[in-house]
Amino acid sequence: MVKLLEGKRPSDKIKYQVAKEVKKLDVKPKLSVIMVGNNPASEVYVALKHKSCKEVGMTSDEYHLPENTTQEELEKLITKLNTNPAVSGILVQLPLPKNLKTSRIMSLINPAKDVDGFNPVNIGLLTIGDKCLEACTPKGIMLLLEENKIPVEGMHAVLVGKSLIVGKPLMQMLLNRNATVTVCHSKTRDLKSLTSKADILVTAVGKAGLIKSDMVKEGAVVIDVGFSRIPDASTQLGYRIAGDVDFENVKHKCSWITPNPGGVGPMTVAVLLQNTLKAYLMQGGR
Repeated sequence: MVKLLEGKRPSDKIKYQVAKEVKKLDVKPKLSVIMVGNNPASEVYVALKHKSCKEVGMTSDEYHLPENTTQEELEKLITKLNTNPAVSGILVQLPLPKNLKTSRIMSLINPAKDVDGFNPVNIGLLTIGDKCLEACTPKGIMLLLEENKIPVEGMHAVLVGKSLIVGKPLMQMLLNRNATVTVCHSKTRDLKSLTSKADILVTAVGKAGLIKSDMVKEGAVVIDVGFSRIPDASTQLGYRIAGDVDFENVKHKCSWITPNPGGVGPMTVAVLLQNTLKAYLMQGGR
């Protein structure tokens, strides 16, 4: 029988543990969030991050910059936050406007304050299997598997999507746990031939209903990180959220499957809090 890989219970456990550790600290960790432009989805995510920080006893602040912010202005702000001892973690909400160089911005963030885990130093440390601040969504996926005692070692994991946010760091985390990993992307030929061999299938491309029943191996673990807005006049917002997986038709073939929403999302936020506390301690906080 299929089991749901729901994120609420394990994410609540992580948040409880973080709150317990934060309560012992005289000075609380602080997360600084930078958002450029007016992206409604980003605004929702940022509000959730501030709310979550408050719930565990951390502080947070926000720098909401206009759409026409220059590369120099953004870099100047990050440099200022890098050298501010009161700031434990820095998060730049993605995506950035096209005139800004995301890779340059990620490289500029102090690796010890890089709570998103996108700085090349943290990516390099992850690659060699050393301790570092790890990307939140991939780490959340690994913790979700661990919480439900789903084996990784020796399993064939197929990832659909090669982004720096999910695919690439998750590939490395799975390799570090001795999985065999195949990474698929927009140029992959015959996607079905690869996804149908996966013991663990993770998809993160934002294409609603991409993964059909015939693309999934019987008994597979399916993790859907995809996010799409589908117009739906029957809802209050005028749209509904959909993942990459055709959930209703795929779930019957799975041993485990994430709901979407409600699967990976809560874990991402919980790991961000975990990373902020870790960054605080890495910088000598007590």
